[in-house]
Amino acid sequence: MVASEEHADAARFDAQVSAPVYLTRDVEGIGGRIKERDEDFIVDEVPLYQPSGRGEHIYLYVEKRGLSTIQLRDELARHFRVRPQAIGHAGLKDKHAITRQVVSIHTPGKRPEDFPSFEHPRIKILWVDLHENKLQRGHLAGNRFSIKVRGVEPTAALRAKKALDMLARVGLPNRFGVQRFGYLRNNHLVGRAMILGDAKGAIDHLLGSGPVMPKLQRDSRLAYDRGDYGTAFHLMPKVFKGERQALRVLADGGDHAAALKAIDATAAGFFISSFQSAIFNGVLNRRVTEGTLDRLVEGDVAFVIKSRAMFDVRAETLAEADLSDRLGRFEVAPSGPMWGTTMRRASGSIDRVELEALEDVGVTVEDLHACEARDGYLMIGGDRRPLRIPVMGPEVEGGLDEHGSYVRCAFELPRGSFATTVMDEVMKAPLEEELADE
Repeated sequence: MVASEEHADAARFDAQVSAPVYLTRDVEGIGGRIKERDEDFIVDEVPLYQPSGRGEHIYLYVEKRGLSTIQLRDELARHFRVRPQAIGHAGLKDKHAITRQVVSIHTPGKRPEDFPSFEHPRIKILWVDLHENKLQRGHLAGNRFSIKVRGVEPTAALRAKKALDMLARVGLPNRFGVQRFGYLRNNHLVGRAMILGDAKGAIDHLLGSGPVMPKLQRDSRLAYDRGDYGTAFHLMPKVFKGERQALRVLADGGDHAAALKAIDATAAGFFISSFQSAIFNGVLNRRVTEGTLDRLVEGDVAFVIKSRAMFDVRAETLAEADLSDRLGRFEVAPSGPMWGTTMRRASGSIDRVELEALEDVGVTVEDLHACEARDGYLMIGGDRRPLRIPVMGPEVEGGLDEHGSYVRCAFELPRGSFATTVMDEVMKAPLEEELADE
């Protein structure tokens, strides 16, 4: 592929991340800012089940403020004197927020009263119980959010309510939020280069300069651009372990392929997931534009929201008497592709649209298989994801507090969905996720 074609593919791909098609495009956005203070962004996890009251896993319902879930895990591991792997949680919660979630701690032979009281300025234990099993990722029904938008007049609540009511009626386009694409907004480009076997391109995106750069990394990235890998390594803050692993290999004389393989497999998998997410967003944009987000079309793969089962949509499926009611109750939804080698594919015109979304960014199904064959540690199995999800119990109010005026939006989402996607539909303003300067 020539360089001009490569840049054109990357530009089209980037548009799938940065240019969402709004379902609520006829409702004027309220603008504003979120996450100015931890208390402006509150998340309450909705558990999938209640602990039984017996077993060797201590269950805690924990409130944290200004900490990531991984930081919470490490604090609990120190207190209970267990390895981090002994602690389970259903999902990662926002750092710059007040969040409440269940965690489990495997302490065989011990009960909660065998440990001293837990004290931490940013962590509160709200309740304690016991259960037989470790809490696994995904073991939650959803999350309830309460989000204050700052820099807006309280009267903007009327527009916010109109947008939220539309989302509650039609469903939320289940778009991946900006956080999926990393603080440089280019994780998907790293993933694309990895799939195509372009190690230098992947490392350039990972380590080089760009339009978005954390200030603590700027000098390191400029040194990388100059080919001064030793200086780039020493200037890269130690918290960025993956970047430093790759830079060390380059500084020691290794090539870009070796530097790429030095990156932790979990991080490499996240780059692939970001690539898949951007393709999904592109397919989603098209369904929103066509007005088929809230209906099933022959050739679709339908997604059952509660059980996460799937079924093919054929002509006889569309003739079923209760299908419209099931759609209206948000029991089922059309699904979109998280492209991979074993992904369940749609059929007919829907499959052609989804295949176009992949090929439009210069990647083919054959490239996915070739990547797995070439780099055995990169598995790209793929999956499907519902294109729309319910927004439950929406509430909107305008108000004034000691920090100024605000519009507060509250709602519940199923697991795996992004509150920032809802707020993007309401605000229609750049949601500036914090750069990783910590």
